[in-house]
Amino acid sequence: MTATGAHREGTGSTARSYWWWERRRSVALDVGLALLSALECALEGVEFAGDTGLPVPVGVVFGLLAGAALVVRRRWPIAVVLVSIATTPAEMGFLMGLIGLYTLAASDVPRRITAVLTGMSFMGTFIVTYVRLRQSVAEQDDFGPGDWYVPLISLFMSLGLTAPPVLFGLYIGARRRLMESLRERADSLERELSLLADRAEERAEWARTEERHRIAREMHDVVAHRVSLMVVHAAALQAVAPKDPAKAVRNAALVGDMGRQALTELREMLGVLRAGESVTARPASVPLASVGQAAAAAAAAATEDGPRLHEVETLVGESRAAGMTVELSVDGEARAYPPEVEQTAYRVVQEALTNVHKHAAGAKTWVRLAHRDAEVAMQVENGPSDAATADAGLPSGGNGLVGMRERVLGLGGVFVSGPTDAGGFRVSAVLPAHGPA
Repeated sequence: MTATGAHREGTGSTARSYWWWERRRSVALDVGLALLSALECALEGVEFAGDTGLPVPVGVVFGLLAGAALVVRRRWPIAVVLVSIATTPAEMGFLMGLIGLYTLAASDVPRRITAVLTGMSFMGTFIVTYVRLRQSVAEQDDFGPGDWYVPLISLFMSLGLTAPPVLFGLYIGARRRLMESLRERADSLERELSLLADRAEERAEWARTEERHRIAREMHDVVAHRVSLMVVHAAALQAVAPKDPAKAVRNAALVGDMGRQALTELREMLGVLRAGESVTARPASVPLASVGQAAAAAAAAATEDGPRLHEVETLVGESRAAGMTVELSVDGEARAYPPEVEQTAYRVVQEALTNVHKHAAGAKTWVRLAHRDAEVAMQVENGPSDAATADAGLPSGGNGLVGMRERVLGLGGVFVSGPTDAGGFRVSAVLPAHGPA
């Protein structure tokens, strides 16, 4: 409560402390002022000893002790001001009074205490000046000023010895507190900027991860469906080649077409990956936010170029060509949906048909689409696997249903999957017609 704050200026974490001082310069300043004040009070103590009849050494020692109190002005400014007020009748300690009032006003002492001590110092100075000046005027017979002279001069001298140091101390104290406040705000802003940078890095990493997951799902859907159909056709080709060469030729053509389609879609996915590499190759020169923006732009571009819901009929036709018995039914009037909705609906049907090829060879399958007012629904249901149909031996990574669920839930839809009572499997999804919120 009594620290002035001057010792805190320019100090760092490596500053060395000297008692209540933080810097060596502060020690030298206070000790120097205390020596000057002690010398002044000692000289004034000689005159005080002569006026009071005390021995001169007593007056000098008293002055030295009183003036040396200025050395603790930063630690106890109230005590220094009280000592200066107490020595005012002895007409000593003017330097101590000026420095003490300045230190008191610049410190964190409550303003009411500063006002009370300033008033006491003013009244003490005024009374002593008034008495001494009145005695001096009375001793001079040839000098006869009016009654206003002594009070007015005493008032000016008292104000001159108290008001300037107090006002200057208040200004310095306010300036120090303002600088400390600005420094604290700067530190707070620096911490906030650091947090924002960390969050931006997290968002960028999240965007990169989401983009990788999205591309992985796309590549899984493309590769799994096309390659599954190719394997089925290849198995059929192997079975019918000796018996029906014409059908074997048609199956071989279908395998070639599906392979070319798979390569085309994979090439599109790799193009998105290359576009992302151009952003992440030089992270030092690219803002963190641009990584997420580029990933979002790449995702949007891939969505615009992706499959549409009206291509489900072609998808069903490919499965029929592979030997699967598939029935397609569409309820409601077909209309255009946002690209991400149509692509997700297409991928759900595609992945469900792929799962039928993998796990239920020869099973009869029903694909149902329903166009409603605020949503579009799709369902793929297959019966039990035909035991007479050879299993194609397609591998499964176990991520198909997970990928479908993530796609649908990401758009705010509903996804349900599970076995049926007839021994088959059903996949159902409902997507909002307006796309993601």
